[in-house]
Amino acid sequence: MVLKKFKYKKVSSTNEIAMQKIRQGYKSGVIISDKQTRGRGQHGKKWISNKGNLFFSIFFIINKKIQISRLVISNLRIIKKILSNYIKSKIKIKRPNDITVNKKKICGILNETLFYNDLKFLVIGIGINIVSSPNIRGYPTTNLNEVTNRRVSKTKLLNKIIKAFDIKIK
Repeated sequence: MVLKKFKYKKVSSTNEIAMQKIRQGYKSGVIISDKQTRGRGQHGKKWISNKGNLFFSIFFIINKKIQISRLVISNLRIIKKILSNYIKSKIKIKRPNDITVNKKKICGILNETLFYNDLKFLVIGIGINIVSSPNIRGYPTTNLNEVTNRRVSKTKLLNKIIKAFDIKIK
């Protein structure tokens, strides 16, 4: 299955747009935006969407009986594996939904489900700090360019992640 890409300059939230696409009849896809005005994190927290960082959501149909907690870990592992191709430092999964490098957050994932037309959809919102690190009180952050000491291509990183998820959901 090839995930259809929907690209935007600015959205409220890539997860929100993914849910709109589901309601419009799309079964799967990727929502990509340069900016989010109301990005969301876990437990209603705000996701800080600094310019130049990567924000996107992948959505697809899942089995109604599958446990979301298992998918969350699986999704984190996919991102961790791809980031390990860039980063030499220790990368860790910080439950419930973050990836850290040297104890600093570099990625957050928000998994949400939507039931529509008797189907269960998984919407995976992914934010990766590429060029800048948001200032979060009590939670150190970092970015890919800082950790790697080089300029990482947002497009190439995104395509690697999409390919990995495309293979996963076939």
